[in-house]
Amino acid sequence: MSDSNLLAVEMLGITKRFPGVLANDSVDLTIHKGEIHALLGENGAGKSTLMNVLAGLYLPEQGSVNLHGLPVHIDSPRTAFELGIAMVHQHFKLVMNQTVAENIILGLDDPYCAPSERGRFRPLRLDMQRVQRRIVEVSEQYDLFVDPDAFIWQLSVGEQQRVEILKALYRGADILIFDEPTAVLTPQEADALGQTMKRMVQEGKTIIFISHKLDEVTRFADRVTVLRGGKVVATEEVMADTSASHLARLMVGRAVIFRIDKEEQAFGEVCLEVEEVCCLNEKRLPALHDVSLHIRSGEILGIAGVAGNGQRELAELLTGLRRATEGRVRLLGRDITNHSPRAIIDAGIAHIPESRIHVATVGSMNVADNIALKHYRNRPGLFLDRGGLDNMSTELVAEFNVDTPGITTNAGALSGGNLQKLILARELTTDPKLIIAAHPTQGLDVGATEAVRNRLLEQQAAGVAVLLISEDLDELFSLADRIAVLNGGRVMGVVEIGATTREQIGLMMAGKQTA
Repeated sequence: MSDSNLLAVEMLGITKRFPGVLANDSVDLTIHKGEIHALLGENGAGKSTLMNVLAGLYLPEQGSVNLHGLPVHIDSPRTAFELGIAMVHQHFKLVMNQTVAENIILGLDDPYCAPSERGRFRPLRLDMQRVQRRIVEVSEQYDLFVDPDAFIWQLSVGEQQRVEILKALYRGADILIFDEPTAVLTPQEADALGQTMKRMVQEGKTIIFISHKLDEVTRFADRVTVLRGGKVVATEEVMADTSASHLARLMVGRAVIFRIDKEEQAFGEVCLEVEEVCCLNEKRLPALHDVSLHIRSGEILGIAGVAGNGQRELAELLTGLRRATEGRVRLLGRDITNHSPRAIIDAGIAHIPESRIHVATVGSMNVADNIALKHYRNRPGLFLDRGGLDNMSTELVAEFNVDTPGITTNAGALSGGNLQKLILARELTTDPKLIIAAHPTQGLDVGATEAVRNRLLEQQAAGVAVLLISEDLDELFSLADRIAVLNGGRVMGVVEIGATTREQIGLMMAGKQTA
């Protein structure tokens, strides 16, 4: 429970600009000590920018920050850490070729002692076993298990998220900023994290919780601030009768349809056949074991499972990014096993990857060039038709409602929702026969989520097969016709929607067979 008489954070008149974008427009934000304060808004509303100012990653053009009633100047993440602020980023700030333990202690003068004792001395020699023991202690305390010896590049997105959370907890910050921390967690894991946050505030910590999952805000937050277009539109107490529809209207300025009325769909011939496929992960260990499934044209097959159970490897194998060691893959009867990514694309498979930044787009290239990555070979002539590609990009940006200053803006400057719309604009306009969609709404606001789901349903109505990989059971039950559950790289079962329950799916995700 928060202490309304004590302010942990005061951000006054914060203004932050980027080329062509006013991200924060004179924002005022107050956070009480010992509260969970939710920060809501559409992708691009300025939430993460505002928190990056508090975490020392950005310097504002205007405004000031007070901590515990005293003015502070936060000019770097290190300064923020010294002031007791840690941020768990949505887009991970991890060194991919270092281990979990090395990432967690990176930048610490003393990686061993308790936060209250830190800074008294610098060790002459680094004892990694001692570091790893403490990481295990913290991970067990908060049920965030991850191998301290694993390299970051070997981990799934969900496991990388756990490392970010562990890094903040390990460093003992008093003010924790969680930017979409449950985006890659199962509902059970999200509930557990919510309870962990409540325990933290009971111990005197203060939490700022950025989320697009409105039900989590109503369950876990004490107060909520809503941003729209870089400005604060409301700050309210979260009461028992605070509804998700009310918060959604504040976020997007209109009513949002949460329930999808999916129409009956006639399925066509079998589009994708996967027969007893096996493959290895980055550690050269088995990742998929005799996986068999099929999808018919006009059908959405959902893949459910806790992060790290073979979903990423399955998507990569089907898109030519990973080789199968055994088994066959067929598309419309044609064997495409271990074909190259280009051959897979030419065969008619579109891919919406799990990672928008590292796999799906090139941040240093502009919007038009990112769209052209899938279209340039379809243009006539020996040379790129720059004018034609730009015209096509302009049309697709408008059609898919990508909010960008222009097609010459670098993709890396777009918000998560607009980046995903850019990916959809490129992938769904290649006349695909099959779409591999890995976590397509992960981290998106309610408006962007609604748009992405409707696009997938449009593709299904056009007779396209869709493999939907998601850890959001509500999404799977809303969109999928059948659900296949992965655990330990094995298919625990394939069930029809309407003939199963969330509880049964949850048991299968945990590795338990159901009747």
